[in-house]
Order: sequence, then structure tokens, then C-alpha cells
Amino acid sequence: MKYEGMVDEELGYVIAVTKIKVNPFGKIIPGDGATFHKVKFSLLTFFPKIQEVVEGEVVEIADFGAFIRIGPVDALLHVSQLMDDYISHDERQGVLMGKETKRKLTTGDHVRVRITAVSLGRGGGSGKIGVTARQPFLGKIEWITKDIEKIEKTEAAKTKEAETAGSSET
Repeated sequence: MKYEGMVDEELGYVIAVTKIKVNPFGKIIPGDGATFHKVKFSLLTFFPKIQEVVEGEVVEIADFGAFIRIGPVDALLHVSQLMDDYISHDERQGVLMGKETKRKLTTGDHVRVRITAVSLGRGGGSGKIGVTARQPFLGKIEWITKDIEKIEKTEAAKTKEAETAGSSET
């Protein structure tokens, strides 16, 4: 049985088979030229969990959203889950852009998203994963960095203002 590339409801996505130990004593079944051996092995798997925050790379842009590579699988980031803004799709440039914020998402961008839906494939299917970026500190890494800098500047200004107000009272 081939395990690599398999999707299982209990194991998740099987990426690799490691630490293989084959019992040298096997069985021969009459009429079959092969020998059968007991094998112990470990699996490297990826099991996406709902509410888990992951980082990935945008691998494809479509009019309905973006596909984000998280581990061995691509998750769908629907346009309604990208940001709190009206989103337009520029097919020629392969960009999703916010109308008010002018924030752009394009192929190759790195994003932080939260897993909202997991449907592991049955009977050899590849499964589907849905993600969102409509929460604080989620989205394109560049946006998150700018938001943090903005918050730090605001906090620094508040602290300075409080210090100034405190020193003028004395």
C-alpha cells in the first residue's frame, strides 16, 4: 500500500514515510511469488485543525479568491474572507485589491490565515480547506507589519502625551 500522498480522516495528509523497519522473516503464500513481511514505520503528516493559525504563500489568484499553499495542500481564501473592504479582481495583473485600502494581494505574497473549514477527502479525494484573513493580525504579512507599526506609533504618542500632561500638573 502506498502511503505518501494519501489523505486520511484520522491521519490527515501523509507527506512521507520515515524510520522504516522491515522484519527479515516473511511469509510466502502459495501461488504468489512475493514475500510478505511485517513492517514498522513512522509517518510525517499534516493534519489541519479548525481555528489553527498558519502561514502560507499565495499560489493562485482567481476572481472568487486566492489559493494559499499551507503545507502540502492549497487552501481557499474567498474574497469575502480577505479583508473588510470591497475587493476587485484585476485578471491581467493577477491581483485582488481593496477599493478603499488599496491593499493588493498577488501570487507569491506570504500570508497569515486562520483555518475555518476542513473537509478531508474520502476515498482518495484530496480534501478542501477554507481559511480567513478577516481578523486582527491576519492577512498579508506586509499588512500585519504596517498595522503593528501604526499601533506602536499610537501607543508611543499616548505615552508621550500622558507624560507631558503629568509633568505640566506639577
